Amino acid sequence: MITRRTALGLLAASPLAATPLSKALAADYPARPVKWVVGYPPGGATDILARLLGQRLSEKLGQQFVVENKPGAGNNIATESVINAEPDGYTLQLVNPANYINASLYANLKFNFVRDIAPVASFQRVPNVMTVNKDVPAKNVAEFIEYVKANPGKVNMASSGNGTSVHLSGEMFMAMTGCKMQHVPYRGAAPAITDMLGGQVQVIFDNMPSIIQHIRSGSLRAIGVTTAQRSPQLPDVQAIAETVKDYEASALFGMGAPKNTPKEIVAKLNAEVNALMKEPDMAKRLVELGGEPRVQTPEAFGEEIKAETEKWKKVVEFAGLKVE
Repeated sequence: MITRRTALGLLAASPLAATPLSKALAADYPARPVKWVVGYPPGGATDILARLLGQRLSEKLGQQFVVENKPGAGNNIATESVINAEPDGYTLQLVNPANYINASLYANLKFNFVRDIAPVASFQRVPNVMTVNKDVPAKNVAEFIEYVKANPGKVNMASSGNGTSVHLSGEMFMAMTGCKMQHVPYRGAAPAITDMLGGQVQVIFDNMPSIIQHIRSGSLRAIGVTTAQRSPQLPDVQAIAETVKDYEASALFGMGAPKNTPKEIVAKLNAEVNALMKEPDMAKRLVELGGEPRVQTPEAFGEEIKAETEKWKKVVEFAGLKVE
């Protein structure tokens, strides 16, 4: 018996994939709501980006792009659910740095992200921001290093979860500076920021989209960005590399689908996302969130996924991390 999933897989894998049937699938797509899976709770960078783009895709394509928050296991629960979904274009993933990091961080994954995901489009690369609460006296990276070394065991570093770029950015900072901080993982950026505001944790290397409003309001203080150069959105905040030589860690976000999703549907989604990147209002909003909009082919995004996986593998090995 050939199931719908098998038929879609055979269609996508066939050298004759560009058939009237596959073209009809793309022409009619989407004919019902599309689920966009986010591996974190509402309020973090991945959720903010998914809802921003999902709203415009819903408006343009006439079907709802419904964000489904599926936190847990460092983003792996969400990823596995997408990889095992029907490859019909109706289940998508907000691809984020944890997808690249987990390939080397986790010892027993049931999937290979590079192999099992169909890249659709990348749309933003942003810095993480080294941010402290008001109780921390340090005004820059050098002062923060001095503060941590003068207060051993007293500085807690929040993250949006084990294995996220937020976590790994902090681990790399500790490894490169000799600072010792206690890592406190949360189930997403929103609860981590809540405790930052409350003073329970002192520092976070958060993705810019979820932290920047708190920096602009003055409720939290940015002291460094993780890109090699300063960010145009925070021009007065130094790059960590200005103090910690060769430090660099940025976050690449995009859209993925299950392997064997028909290439015509992937191409249609890619075209729609790329068109959004050229809309002035969307471009302005993405810049406000910390990164320039990006226009790429699925193939180029696939190469970036491979490159990011290799980049973060080096960070994981550098920090000596492993999750069973």
